[in-house]
Amino acid sequence: MNSQLFFIYDSHCPWSYATTALVNSIHSAYPEMPMHLWHFAHYDGSDSAGKKQVDAVANQSAVEFGEDYLDCSNVPQNATLAANLMAWVSHKHPELALKVLTVLQQQHFIDNTPFTDKADFSDIAEQFKLSPPGKVFKSELTKDAEFALGEIGEMQDIIATTAFPALMLAVGDRLVLLNHNLYLTKPDAIVEAVAQELNA
Repeated sequence: MNSQLFFIYDSHCPWSYATTALVNSIHSAYPEMPMHLWHFAHYDGSDSAGKKQVDAVANQSAVEFGEDYLDCSNVPQNATLAANLMAWVSHKHPELALKVLTVLQQQHFIDNTPFTDKADFSDIAEQFKLSPPGKVFKSELTKDAEFALGEIGEMQDIIATTAFPALMLAVGDRLVLLNHNLYLTKPDAIVEAVAQELNA
């Protein structure tokens, strides 16, 4: 049975950060399953997650936040360049996309790296031997990032929700919206839920 995983997220969203741990658990259990990571580009510099939301994620998930990030959690965030990078990586190096996202989120939520200029990405580029083009670091979304938003729009019509993060499992022609909230404290537990859907 053909199966695929779709993950709608924002790199600067704390709930997406917690949900990435679930995606990593699924990938570990099903390394051959194609994964589509689509950046929602919600954070455009006009708002922040806010301390209340970050505290809720810390209490309801297994992820950790750095002190510097916690101190700045009310500062407006801009994920535009991260959306551009992730769209480029997903297109050019799909096998690295989840690893890059995981490291990017760790650097953002633990080290408080804002990812608002090219220098913020230098460690990731070096670690994964990436050479992203200059357009990735411009202050507006690239065509690749906008294409991902188009894909997200179509998916949201199908699943009838605009909420994010969202985790969907496609099994043949069946699309299942996985309730990620049930597994945030125990990321490995989602593997059993995926196995049930694959065998349904």
